Parts: sequence; structure tokens; C-alpha cells
Amino acid sequence: MSGRPSSREKILAAAAELADCAGPGNLSLDAVAQRAGVSKGGLLYNFPTKAKLMQALVEDYIAKFDATLVAKSQGACGEPTSRLAAYVELSAEEFEQVQPSAAGVVAALAEDPDFLNPIRTYKRQLLDTLKAESTDAAKLIVAFLVIEGLRSMKLFDMDILHEDERDMAFSYLLSEAAAPGAK
Repeated sequence: MSGRPSSREKILAAAAELADCAGPGNLSLDAVAQRAGVSKGGLLYNFPTKAKLMQALVEDYIAKFDATLVAKSQGACGEPTSRLAAYVELSAEEFEQVQPSAAGVVAALAEDPDFLNPIRTYKRQLLDTLKAESTDAAKLIVAFLVIEGLRSMKLFDMDILHEDERDMAFSYLLSEAAAPGAK
């Protein structure tokens, strides 16, 4: 095995880069093929429609997020940490990254209303996993809602919190997630 990325991986990486720059609704298959260094036919072989490419992008994001979450749950020195604490940490780190405007997401939803189904499914599974590991379901659900609310505010460019207020919220959630019995 050479370790070289497959054409599918190259296409997904190119599409992710372009979506980050222009938003998912502004992706063109020609631009993705050009950035990936593949023919349009090669792109269409892997992803017959733009909707299939978008779906694969979402699934790829979920897989990477989940792999990072699992790795963070192992702790820095191999000691397990609570998955909730790992989720709070990962969400705080992700929050600092630049995101494209929601216009692209809305455009992608208009093109394919099922665009968010994999995310809904993953979030439900994640919440169920977190609940199974928690001794305080109410605290967990509040933490989950705070994080998802912050994500939504950022996505729709409605984040009215100052950086210190956001940091305070994440610090509080992390201290609660790490508290004895929080699991």
C-alpha cells in the first residue's frame, strides 16, 4: 500500500476546501474536479451527482469528528476521560475555526432537503451515547443544548457573545463534565 490518497479522497479534500472558501451551496463539480486533479468523468464516477458529493462530505466530516472525539476520550496519557468532557473540548476547539456563511448550507438544503439527515442521525446517536455514560441526564442535555446552540449561533452568523463569555461557557461546561460523578 503506497499511502497515496485515492481519487475519492482527493475529490473529498478538494470539495471540503472549496466548501470552506465559498460555502457548500457554491460548489461546482468542475471546480472540484480541477482542484482535485481529476477529470470530471472521474469525479462523476465517484459521485454521480452534486448531492452525492455533498452527502459524502457530510459523512466524511462526521467520521472525522467522531474519530477525534473517540481519540480525545482516551486522554493524553492513555487514561480514559469522560466522553462529555471530550465533546466539550472538541466543540470549543472547533468553535475557533472559521466557518463559511450559512448561505451555502441553506443553498445545499434547498438543493437536497435530506442534506442534514446524516448529521441528525449522528447527533442523536452521540446524545444517546453520552446519556448512557452519564449519571446526570439533565446536566448532560443542558450541556449538549448549550454547545449545539453555540454552533447554530455561529453557523447563522448570530453569535452575539464576546470571546470571554464563550470561553466562560465552555470552561463551565468542561468543569461540570469533569466533575466527579459526571462521567
